[in-house]
Amino acid sequence: MIRFLQTDNRMVKALIVVIIGAASVTMVLYLIPGLGGAGASSPDTYATVYPHWYSRYLSSGDPISQARVEAITENQLRQRNPEYASNPQIVQIFEQQVGQQLVQQQVMLEEAHRLGIYASDEDVRKYLRTGPTGEVLYPNGTYIGDDAYKQLIDDRLHESVTDFESEIKDEITIQRLQAFITAGVAVGDKEVRDSYRKANIKIKFDYAVISSDDLLKTINPSDSDLAAFFKTNAARYAQAVPEERKITYFAFNESQIPGGAPPPGPQAVQQYYNDHAAEYSVPEQAKSRHILISVPPNADAKTDAAAKAKAEMVLKQLQAGGSWTDLAKKYSDDPGSKDTGGELGFAQRGKMVPAFDAAIFTQKIGDIDIIKTNFGYHIVQVEERQTAHTQPLSEVQAAIVETLTRQAETAAQNDYAQQLTSEAAKNGLEKTAAAHHLDQVTTDPVAHDGVIAALPDSAQILAKAFQAKQGDAPQSAPTGEGYAIFQVTGIVPAHAPAFADWKSHVLDDYRQEQLPVLLSQKTKALADQAKATNDLAKAAKAVGATVKTSDLVGESGQVPDFGEVGQVAPQLFDMSVGAISGPIDAGRTGVVAKIDDKQEPSADEIAKNFDQMKDELLNQRRNEAFSVFMSGVWNDFKKRKLVVINAKPHGPQLPGQQAPGT
Repeated sequence: MIRFLQTDNRMVKALIVVIIGAASVTMVLYLIPGLGGAGASSPDTYATVYPHWYSRYLSSGDPISQARVEAITENQLRQRNPEYASNPQIVQIFEQQVGQQLVQQQVMLEEAHRLGIYASDEDVRKYLRTGPTGEVLYPNGTYIGDDAYKQLIDDRLHESVTDFESEIKDEITIQRLQAFITAGVAVGDKEVRDSYRKANIKIKFDYAVISSDDLLKTINPSDSDLAAFFKTNAARYAQAVPEERKITYFAFNESQIPGGAPPPGPQAVQQYYNDHAAEYSVPEQAKSRHILISVPPNADAKTDAAAKAKAEMVLKQLQAGGSWTDLAKKYSDDPGSKDTGGELGFAQRGKMVPAFDAAIFTQKIGDIDIIKTNFGYHIVQVEERQTAHTQPLSEVQAAIVETLTRQAETAAQNDYAQQLTSEAAKNGLEKTAAAHHLDQVTTDPVAHDGVIAALPDSAQILAKAFQAKQGDAPQSAPTGEGYAIFQVTGIVPAHAPAFADWKSHVLDDYRQEQLPVLLSQKTKALADQAKATNDLAKAAKAVGATVKTSDLVGESGQVPDFGEVGQVAPQLFDMSVGAISGPIDAGRTGVVAKIDDKQEPSADEIAKNFDQMKDELLNQRRNEAFSVFMSGVWNDFKKRKLVVINAKPHGPQLPGQQAPGT
């Protein structure tokens, strides 16, 4: 289904913007030193911000609960990065970032209130109507109603309307604080013109490239050079050969479980169906297809009329028996459906933008009509509608049986693995394996990231083996088609290799160490010779470099073997046509460039884009000014110990992570 017709993403984006406060919060986050504090009063409190020095003694600070941090983190992960939600370490990192944002937001609010800056309930009501949520809460200017509003916030953010509107009030307050602090920020007209001119210069250039890959092949040290390098870097190779472990194990698969897994009976199937009835509830939905004739935002009447006329022309062709497949491919501006005949599949009520949603749930099935949304004109046909219903057991029985069978097989494997592990702890691996007619195997020493070839998947057995000690009691681990019962029976510590065994690695390391110096020398020699002769091609040929030519590019232009021009060599935009650059470090290449063409924006172009450029510069300056201001506020709060972070970590400490401190 096309994404831009769905209300979910737009609403979620609007709500997420609100829930973490003004955009300046994130900006300040990376410009202010780390959070500090100690001794929050409750383990349920992530942090407390005190408005005054005496507030600490009166215990009248503003707490930020750990529950709120976790709730916002969960919302962000669910909407943006659902694949990370099951990773505890990544969740902890997200929680730390959200917690920092909320603390800094609270500091901003305290400073705003100190300056007499507040937001009212009326400000919130106006924001809801005219802000980013307005189109959803007031479609066509009509309020969706308190119940629908409440349900929407609960579905999307899992919080109350009161909390949501409180967060909006905080955002408005912070925006007003930023506007108050940056009201005097200005940029001059000359600066605007110069900035636009510099940002929109385009150049075309020849460039000679010296490749690191080619240079590496020319670095051919003798064996004595490599041996000396190996000896000099003995500490580097002291543990080059990683720790390895010998593992003794026996394994079984599903077919080797005595009695197997019993098939689910009718009663179990019925019980599963009853317990999961909600999963088989099918909401009201409609299947449709469309051809979109887009209309740009703020289009004039002439453009709108042309789009409408085009839509009517396409409609007539469809009504005359024209092919949806051909006409959608030819005319539709929806990239997600134009190549499939405009098919959108089934959509639940309320999932599309209001006008489209109304059409597919009211239009007669089979009829073709034109509707307009904020995306343009849609030629729409409803192909099928389904009323809300619950799938009968007969429709889902096969899937339930499959699920229950899989669960029974998993449980049988787990039970058998536990049984064998207990037996092995009493009788030893060898006797237990023999008693159950299973083969015992002892591996050669294997590294943590190695593989046990005889097992379909050895990742989990290796992970557990490298956490165990030699001689620890037997453990079990899944193998992808069953379980292995194992013990660590030998450990080969990490150690330095013999030079002869590690020679190829030493050669790679030697080359990589010599490469930057050699690349710099070669590129400088190329630049010197090209400037001396004013002939880049001749100088390149002399050193074996390859000459290429760029397109006409701006600062963000990407050039092969060079990279983003404005990042790698911004000085090229200040050079004159015909000038040859000095040596340029482009990462894996060394480059020398000669400017072939240079185009600057005209006075008319600068004038046309003057206002937009001025707004961009103003926003940049205001953000910088607000950052400086908030940095001072933050340092003052920190100096006066008005921010207290709960020193007790929530979850495991990450490697290299510092616990909060004062």
